[in-house]
Amino acid sequence: MGLDSRTCKEGLDKFQEQLWPILTLQFILAVAGNSYAIYRFVARERSWHSGIIYSFNLAVSDLLYAFSLLPMALYYYPKKDWRYGLVFCKLDRFLFFCNLYGSTFFVACISLNRYVAIVHPFFTHGRLEPRHAKLLSGAAWLLVMAISAPVLSFSTTELKNGSSTNNTNRTECLGSASEDHLWQYWPYSLFLLAFGCGLPFMLTAFSCGAILHTVLRNQNITTAEKRKVKALICVVVALYALFYLPFHILRNLNLRTRMLGKEDCRAIRLIYTLYQLAKILVHFHICIHPLVYAALADNLQENCCRGFWRRKDVEERGVRLRLCKQDPPGAPREQG
Repeated sequence: MGLDSRTCKEGLDKFQEQLWPILTLQFILAVAGNSYAIYRFVARERSWHSGIIYSFNLAVSDLLYAFSLLPMALYYYPKKDWRYGLVFCKLDRFLFFCNLYGSTFFVACISLNRYVAIVHPFFTHGRLEPRHAKLLSGAAWLLVMAISAPVLSFSTTELKNGSSTNNTNRTECLGSASEDHLWQYWPYSLFLLAFGCGLPFMLTAFSCGAILHTVLRNQNITTAEKRKVKALICVVVALYALFYLPFHILRNLNLRTRMLGKEDCRAIRLIYTLYQLAKILVHFHICIHPLVYAALADNLQENCCRGFWRRKDVEERGVRLRLCKQDPPGAPREQG
């Protein structure tokens, strides 16, 4: 590595070293918020319907995700150095990716559950039960563990020589792969972009769009209720697009830059800095989820179902009125 490359790499490391207070804050907020959400579900919810089950699993996934941030904060604390060995590096990166995609799939499960309940309410009645949500949650956990398993193979530690200002050697924990294995890692990274991020996003966006279309066409839901549902749906889609998509796009762009071995330090720093900011942004989803999915777990469904039940009451009153107007059995009919 030449002097210019080493100086460029030192600047990237110094930028990472400034992020440890943010990671620490995210860890504290996420542990507090998701621990309270889990306590609320366990202690206060007596009837666990499907929405509660998915929201509980989302809170568990986000809490486990938060535990991967503390080692990263300690790692970034100046001078950046991984002191915990190869095995713990692999486990920490696996915990991060497993629960990152646990979050994306459980957000999709929550959205699909609301879609089925609101858009097809008569289909779900008597067919979908809490045990189905438990089975689907178990399948989601197995799926995210399976797609995250290659991280245990690719993640590694590397011993780096001292910098131009500090001759002390240090160890790096690589969340992707070493330079020698980047070309093997690249297809896997694209797979995570498409399957771990893209697929749940499409399911979430489709569900939210169908829910919004159904609600806006329903004449029995008040304007205020429609406005509230619209706001909740927009928040769900906007948060997904804001948190997950930039991280995955910039992560692959950063990988591509490493693979091509570009020497333009300005371009490398720009892409790397944007990627680090996107990574900080994606961490915030575990702080926001308790507010969006735990505190408001039933809000969307309640507002919509209130309109559907109002329509059902109107229909039943109409049926009773028509029955009352009919002649009783055996009564003589008037002759014209």
